[in-house]
Amino acid sequence: MFNQLKSSFIEIAHESGLMETEVNITARQLTPREAIGETERKDFPLLQGKESLMQAEFKGAIGQAFTDIPMNFKGKIKDIVEIKLSNNGERALFISALNAVMRHLEKADKTIHCKNKEPEMCAKEMAKSVINKYGIKSNIGIIGFQPAIIDNFSKIVSPGKVKVTDLDKDNIGKKKYGISIWDGKTMEEEIFKTSDVLLATGSTIVNNSLEKLTIYAEKHNKPIYFYGTTIAGPAIILNLKRLCFNAS
Repeated sequence: MFNQLKSSFIEIAHESGLMETEVNITARQLTPREAIGETERKDFPLLQGKESLMQAEFKGAIGQAFTDIPMNFKGKIKDIVEIKLSNNGERALFISALNAVMRHLEKADKTIHCKNKEPEMCAKEMAKSVINKYGIKSNIGIIGFQPAIIDNFSKIVSPGKVKVTDLDKDNIGKKKYGISIWDGKTMEEEIFKTSDVLLATGSTIVNNSLEKLTIYAEKHNKPIYFYGTTIAGPAIILNLKRLCFNAS
């Protein structure tokens, strides 16, 4: 999957004459106000210090990616595409740069995370959109703990029809919004077996689990949507369904 993304990035850069152009990437753990603004809900992973938002700037365009290993970088696109992508930090560098370049070229949009009341608005719109398409009786699978999304789905279809997996040990086995959080490693295929439609955080591209999710979706013939800004560029290249309503 990353080979495909690298090949596409190189092709895009060559076609646009950008391979030798510098791309400045600044990665740090943003303050809550910088990252997501003022929200009523305080259990977003970003506000718990468990994620950082990496931001790439390219000719005034911004691309972002969530990661648990923030890194700094300053160099040319040709240096970005040579990164080994051996850990979450390197993959986030690559994805944020890809998102910034694709945003600059108007090949991708909604690459900047929403703030303040917008995450809640997005979650409500997401739940409404999915339920309108697949029906109120659908079993919903959510991969990655995103409290606003989980809460809004549970209010529409009831907690018993929502399954959630996560990799955070502080969440696994706990009950959140009336839903028991499954282990994302041991229950990764089970959630596909028991759900009619699935939603997964776009940061799965950074932790290198996205490809396996698409394999399970195909194996069990289940629709899967990826949400958020991290997946902005990759979703276009890899032809993935994406939901993101309030990003800019």
